[in-house]
Amino acid sequence: MKNTAITKDVQSAYTPQSVLEDLIAGNNRFVNNNNQEVDNASLISQTTTGQFPKAVVLSCIDSRVPVETVFDQAIGDIFVARVAGNFENVDILGSLEYSCKVAGSKLILVLGHESCGAVKAACDGVELGNITAMLGNILPAVKRSSEEVDGELNSSNSEFVSKTVENNVKFTIDRIRERSPILKEMEEAGEIQIVGGVYMLSTGKVEML
Repeated sequence: MKNTAITKDVQSAYTPQSVLEDLIAGNNRFVNNNNQEVDNASLISQTTTGQFPKAVVLSCIDSRVPVETVFDQAIGDIFVARVAGNFENVDILGSLEYSCKVAGSKLILVLGHESCGAVKAACDGVELGNITAMLGNILPAVKRSSEEVDGELNSSNSEFVSKTVENNVKFTIDRIRERSPILKEMEEAGEIQIVGGVYMLSTGKVEML
């Protein structure tokens, strides 16, 4: 039964690697349909006046990827930033910096997912309202993937989509380091890790990159 929220002392005792291992273990519980029981009322009471999450996950908005659930996490455990295509922008970067530098999180996990609709739209060159500018963030990954796979360079090619999902996660991680001196410095000092993974809709498994 999960009925104790993370405290400052508990958060401080975590290392980036131990947090990553904790999330992987939680995903294994999810895959095996063995999620922990949670006393939400107790966690709400304990976190009303503060929070000490151990990690921040940058995820897509996709409804099939409920981040806390797939990592078997509860109230107060993790920050979650969501945007279609799980890319960074100034607001996301500020949120990641807050999570780590201010609130003490030890891990940034950029989480793409299988058959991502935003990635498919970028692969197809979709242009529609504000979606056009949003998809522009994914186009570098599309370009890289076009150099790495054979066949049709659109969403009908599952290998192309899959490779673009992976490349988008990798490009996002690179840009986080490039565009946030705060997070880059923290990672170099061993205070945090920045890692990436892909959630498989077909299995529930998070495959680390």
